[in-house]
Amino acid sequence: MIKNEFNLPSSIGLSKIIPIVILLILFISLFGSWYTVDQGERGVLLRNGKVIGTAEPGLGFKIPLIDTVVKISTQTHTTSYTSLQAYSRDQQPATLNASVTFSVPPDRVEEVYANFKSIDAMVTRLLDRQVPTQVENIFGKYTAISVVQERIKFGIDVTSAITNSIKGPVEINSVQIENIDFSNAYEKSVEDRMRAEVEVQTQLQNLEKERVSAQIAVTQAQAQADSQLARAKAEAESIRIKGDAEASAIKSRAEALAQNQNLVELTKAEKWDGKLPTTMLPTGTLPFIDVKKGN
Repeated sequence: MIKNEFNLPSSIGLSKIIPIVILLILFISLFGSWYTVDQGERGVLLRNGKVIGTAEPGLGFKIPLIDTVVKISTQTHTTSYTSLQAYSRDQQPATLNASVTFSVPPDRVEEVYANFKSIDAMVTRLLDRQVPTQVENIFGKYTAISVVQERIKFGIDVTSAITNSIKGPVEINSVQIENIDFSNAYEKSVEDRMRAEVEVQTQLQNLEKERVSAQIAVTQAQAQADSQLARAKAEAESIRIKGDAEASAIKSRAEALAQNQNLVELTKAEKWDGKLPTTMLPTGTLPFIDVKKGN
């Protein structure tokens, strides 16, 4: 039997390729039969493209070449929105910057993959459509002044509106209004008004200070007048008491002298210094000398 000269090389080539293919299949089967899911992720198990379950963080096993695992993050994410245009209730234009913090609940990762395939696609279809609209709607319910004065309430209202408007496998954790810029003309008018209000408040404070100072001066003057009046009354009362005492003493002395004439002469004698007058009138008499002759 004559062999084809081309058969020998072909058989030799197949004998070398088959073991390589088998090794490759074994290698793929070995390393394709397990997977790992990091903490902060969940795995979506697919079998020939169909979702068959989810995988928790850790080591897992799957059928090689048939099953695949798509990892979906369950960590917190933040997406920012800049230069959002809106009008206040009093028709003042403004530019706002906002950021939305969200996460995917672990039990809804299958829904994320089934409806959006990825978190980025979910953000594009859910958040990017609602956030600018809700910020604009809520901003339109506030005046330019009130939205600044009630910044916290405005942020709460925006968070509530976005949370209620987004329906899907996403949890809104918070919404931050990072900046509100009004037009230059409006900001200048606000600055001028605030400056005027500050000046008015300063004048009012000065007037109040002057009023208080005047009240203090009046109080001090009244206190001084009351003090002087009190001293005058005390002095008058002292004089009155002293006068009453002197008058009472004079009265008592007069009554005593009237009742005893000898006491008058005794008083005169007590006050005489023992000297006779150097000049005597013809009709004069020696003072208080009353010599009685003895029997």
